[in-house]
Amino acid sequence: MEEIFKQNAENQNSSQNVRNTKVISEAELPEFEESRFSGNDSMEKLNFLKDLQLSIYIELGRTQMQIKEILELERGYVIELDKLASEPVDIFVNNKKIAEGEVVVIDKHFGIRIVNLVDVNSRLKGL
Repeated sequence: MEEIFKQNAENQNSSQNVRNTKVISEAELPEFEESRFSGNDSMEKLNFLKDLQLSIYIELGRTQMQIKEILELERGYVIELDKLASEPVDIFVNNKKIAEGEVVVIDKHFGIRIVNLVDVNSRLKGL
């Protein structure tokens, strides 16, 4: 009797194990193509942009004049600007201010030494 009881208990345990056993199989995933936007591709795009030419101009200052005054301009006439000599000049790229600098003379040529860059958020605003 004890033996029958043990067999019934074993049969119940094994049937419960069979019911609780889950069948696990590997998932089949589709093959994906390689991305068209890999790291090398983005570098090629950046290199493409490096060849673009942009207009750069330096603004020493501004003033307002009447047409009569402009017509009276002669050689040697001095136009007074709104900036002081010690103030930095504005550097524009494609009509967008990107930096400030100071005027320097290098072998009889004018140059600009950059002293301040406009913050990135301001440069990107309005693009």
